[in-house]
This record gives sequence, C-alpha cells and structure tokens, in this order.
Amino acid sequence: MPRGEVPEDRRGDPPSWSQQRAAVIAAQEQALKHARRTEHEKATAILREYIERFESAGIAPRPLRALPYKGSGTIRTPLHGWYLKQDRTIGIDTEARYYILRADGGLLTRLRGAEIEPVDAPLVVGRGGRDGETFDLRELLEMRLTDPVFA
Repeated sequence: MPRGEVPEDRRGDPPSWSQQRAAVIAAQEQALKHARRTEHEKATAILREYIERFESAGIAPRPLRALPYKGSGTIRTPLHGWYLKQDRTIGIDTEARYYILRADGGLLTRLRGAEIEPVDAPLVVGRGGRDGETFDLRELLEMRLTDPVFA
C-alpha cells in the first residue's frame, strides 16, 4: 500500500482512528525490531574481529563470573570469554555472544552457579543505563586490548 494511503475495511468504510493507530504502532514496532537486528549483526561482526585480535595478542579467554543483583561476591557461570567493562558487568564469550553478567544472588544460585542468557549486542555499550557511562563498542574493545580486565 502506498505511503499515506489508508486501507479500507471489508465493508468499504475507511478504518477507524484506533485501527489506523494500531497499524502505525505495528509498523513502528517492525521498524524497531529491524533496526535492533541490524545493530546486533554489525556489533557481532565487530566482536568477532576483536576476538581474533585478543587471541593474536595473547589475551586468553577466562571464566566469566556474574555479579549478584544484591550483595557481594561473584557467581560461577559456564561462560569463558572476556570482560568488556572494568566492573565486570559486561562480557563476551568465545562465540561472540554478548552478556550482561548479573544474576540472582540467592543461596541456590550461589551453590549451583548461574545460567546467563546472551542479549543482543549493541554498538553503544551502556546506552540508557543509569550511570550514564556509554562507550562506542569498538572503542571499548580497543581499550580491552591495551588494558584487559582479569578477575
């Protein structure tokens, strides 16, 4: 349907305001999903490039640990990779998957370890975060090449 043209319903009546609004919202959601997917694909390509650079520089992957939402200490995970931030809240694994390394700090989690799910990798790390600290992904990875974070 051409832009600006309003679809008619089955009876030939123009759609109501709520139908038009629902169509606009659906189109916006679709565009946002596409933009996020595109950003994730670009970021993943950058991560793969830097994983090769880490390995070439002799920076080996290490076990990644999660931080509890509340309390102190760290929580075991099955992940191996590299921390991206000094506070060890963001990491990548050897397959270029991006993780926010936070977990419930309950007793069971501390005993069994935490299963952390990957999230879509951003091109700007920390965007929308409370601390206001943001980094371009490539700049952050470059920093980790010269100053790796070891736990």
